Amino acid sequence: MIRQGFPRALIVLAGTAAAVITLAGVQAVGSIVGPVVLALTLVIAVSPVRGWLARRKAPVWLQVAVPLAVVLLVLLGMVAILSLAAAQLAILAPTYADQFNAMVADLQQWAAGLGYGSEQLNKALSSLDPGKFIGVAQSVLSSLLGVLSSLFLIVVLLLAMSLDAPVFARIVDAASAERPALARALKTFTYKTRRYLIVSTVFGLICSVLDITALYVLGVPLPLLWGVLALITNYIPNIGFILGLIPPALLGLLEGGPKTMLLVIVAYMAINVVIQSFIQPKFLGDAVGLSTTVTFLSLIVWAWVLGPLGALLAIPLSLLVRALLVDSDPNGTWAAALISGRLPEHASGSGADPQPEQSEPR
Repeated sequence: MIRQGFPRALIVLAGTAAAVITLAGVQAVGSIVGPVVLALTLVIAVSPVRGWLARRKAPVWLQVAVPLAVVLLVLLGMVAILSLAAAQLAILAPTYADQFNAMVADLQQWAAGLGYGSEQLNKALSSLDPGKFIGVAQSVLSSLLGVLSSLFLIVVLLLAMSLDAPVFARIVDAASAERPALARALKTFTYKTRRYLIVSTVFGLICSVLDITALYVLGVPLPLLWGVLALITNYIPNIGFILGLIPPALLGLLEGGPKTMLLVIVAYMAINVVIQSFIQPKFLGDAVGLSTTVTFLSLIVWAWVLGPLGALLAIPLSLLVRALLVDSDPNGTWAAALISGRLPEHASGSGADPQPEQSEPR
């Protein structure tokens, strides 16, 4: 019997084309998709609070109001801190003109002492503008504020999703009988997303406190702002540490010179690299289910599709795509293995730890 079917290469090519078209469509409506995914992620993050209230027979309105209030307090607090700090930074920027000009003069003298005092070098150094350096920090803040500019839409979505969360949980439980793979994939998605957020938040707070202390000791202006920035960028995989380092390092250069900037870089590397690269992964483990390569590629793709918000939500977005397209398919075992970088349990041959399929009580 001749088996009829499409060549696998054609299927892969068609799937890739469909993915490109879908991502382009998501990018076109990114102002809507971004807040929706952010609201969904926040609802998942506070779902244990709702579950705790439900187990204690709290009224339904209280199960909705308390988690919603927690999320709103966090969002409004971040908006207030970032807005105030951005205004302070704009006021602070012009005061560094004299320090910057003196630094440029020192660089010119140092270059001349090494025999590189050419007219081109002097022209390049004299063309440097302190406003450009401060502009880097302001652009970072503007991007973060832009992420929260759709606050009203996010609040409305949070309210709607908080109201629907109990019903949705019951629907997923009921679907376990007819669509067990899909129900298990959705539960695993919420579990992994919540664990990722919890671990990232805990270690982000630790890094933030240590960064604030180091910046305060080094005399870098606005240490609280850069601590909050370090906490936020902790959710951006791979390059978040660098993004959080640039603004305080530049201010350290203008405030205390190259020595202060170098000390800021060393302090951030000692704190963030050690915690995020060596300690945090041991607690997070393989629960997220994404390999290092997939994590980095997801950051690039989602940042391109949704901008700064896509970078912040790269991991939850990738986990959602995995749940819908891979984990819900009983034949997607090897695709899941490629994404996670781990052999399937039946193929490991040595009882390797399986992917966590269970979910926490919602």
